[in-house]
Amino acid sequence: MLERLKHLLSQVLNALARSAGDAANVSANGARRGLDGLAAVRGLIAIAVVVAAAGYLLYRHPPFKSVERGELGVRANRLTGQLTEWREGSVFVLPLLHETRIFALRDRSYRPAQMASAEGTSPLQSLEGLSLGVDLTVRYALDAARLRAVWNTLPDDISADIVDPAVQGVIYKVFARYTVREIFSTKRVEIQQAIESEVGTRLAADGLVLRGVVIGKVDLPQDYRRGMNSLLAEELAAEKMRYTLDLKDKRVQESALDAEAEKVRREKTAEAAAREQVIAARAQEEAMAHVLPFKQRQIEQRRLEAEAEKVARVRSAEGSAEARQIEAVAEAQARQKLADAEAYRLEKIGKATAEQMEREGALVTRHPLLIQKALADKLSDKVQVIIAPPPADNGFIGATLLGAQKR
Repeated sequence: MLERLKHLLSQVLNALARSAGDAANVSANGARRGLDGLAAVRGLIAIAVVVAAAGYLLYRHPPFKSVERGELGVRANRLTGQLTEWREGSVFVLPLLHETRIFALRDRSYRPAQMASAEGTSPLQSLEGLSLGVDLTVRYALDAARLRAVWNTLPDDISADIVDPAVQGVIYKVFARYTVREIFSTKRVEIQQAIESEVGTRLAADGLVLRGVVIGKVDLPQDYRRGMNSLLAEELAAEKMRYTLDLKDKRVQESALDAEAEKVRREKTAEAAAREQVIAARAQEEAMAHVLPFKQRQIEQRRLEAEAEKVARVRSAEGSAEARQIEAVAEAQARQKLADAEAYRLEKIGKATAEQMEREGALVTRHPLLIQKALADKLSDKVQVIIAPPPADNGFIGATLLGAQKR
């Protein structure tokens, strides 16, 4: 947007410059026009000056403010007092009417360099009054939820005007409660938690959020460091000797305990072997007491099984004989019934045949030509054409063919 305004302003200025040049040429060449041309030139020059001044004001104070990623913009109306927040975009800002501030919401770090060294300008003091330096890092950020309430009271340099006094007012007081040895080793976490608690409370009152406090390297004076190293070396030697003596004492105790354990182990082994033998003898005796009745029961069971098998075989033989006898009787009865049925069948067939012949004789007697038809039916598959005169007495048509003589 700012680049477009600059380009538009440059085009307007060029156009006014060309117009002013043309008007000057016209006035120089046409002096005969007199005062009217001179007045026109002055009017154009005045317009050009006004436009240039407006363009300069727009260039120096653009009416749009842009907020980048990770930032928050606050715009306040001087007349109505209305407050507006926006993120990642542009907003219209009218000079003399709107007051605008843009704040970065990203985390920031504060590292006080004056207290990082024991030989620095403002070293820390321990409980013994010894100067020491601490590499301290404080991470903080603006509280976006409270920015609407404190935006007009926040200074431009938050680190120097708010964070630095708050941290220094807490850190000197906290470190003065502990000795150098506690600061250097045992109370490090406790000191860090105390600093975070007090600094976080102070920063929250000004609309800031404490992300964390990191205590890095602790710088001690050279003399104290050398003495401390010597003391640590002696302590380490004494500690090593104590551990050595303890180790030897424990080895002696271990040897005595091993011998006692070996003695107890052998006794326990002998007792266990004796118990095993006694238990084995008792178990064998109890086993024999259980085995003998079991053997007797096996003998009795086999005898009963033999008797049961004998009885079963006798009953099986008797059942087989009775079955054969029943089968023979049944077979004789079946054959008798078959013979009776065959005689009955033959009797019925004879009666049916006699009745059939009787019926056929009566039919032939009533109709003698049936004999000729039957003969023709029998010879139809062997003789195709038969030419014979019919008998004069209406007798058998085949009598002539067979050579039969009339009686």
